[in-house]
Amino acid sequence: MNSAFEAVSKNIETVAGWQQKYRQIMLLGKQLPVMPEVLKVDDALVKGCESKVWLYIDFDHTENSLVLAGDSDTRIVKGLLALILALYNGLTPEQATQINAYDEFERLGLISHLSPSRGNGIKAMVDKIQTMAEQKQ
Repeated sequence: MNSAFEAVSKNIETVAGWQQKYRQIMLLGKQLPVMPEVLKVDDALVKGCESKVWLYIDFDHTENSLVLAGDSDTRIVKGLLALILALYNGLTPEQATQINAYDEFERLGLISHLSPSRGNGIKAMVDKIQTMAEQKQ
């Protein structure tokens, strides 16, 4: 796990109650860097998400690491996407394939509060990242 995810997850772990966790997720979404419009192409759309989610995945050959960017048309999904990007960005493909994002979201107390469609959306985003990581190994 990388330090960026540790930092953002600490903010979520330390608050009590779903409303406070929800607020922290929304704040994460606001902090997500703006994804350039040129990257919001059909290939970047994540299939399986109810909301529109664009996920750009690249590979830095020099650093042997994943480079991710993303955006969504809904605030809560944008916040969840920020968590996912923090979890995977900068990892090697080998490190990325060993992470279980669902377990991390469960540890943060998020899974039980997400609707089935949001859960499916998270799964679709993570699957897209995992597939790319497996291809780069």
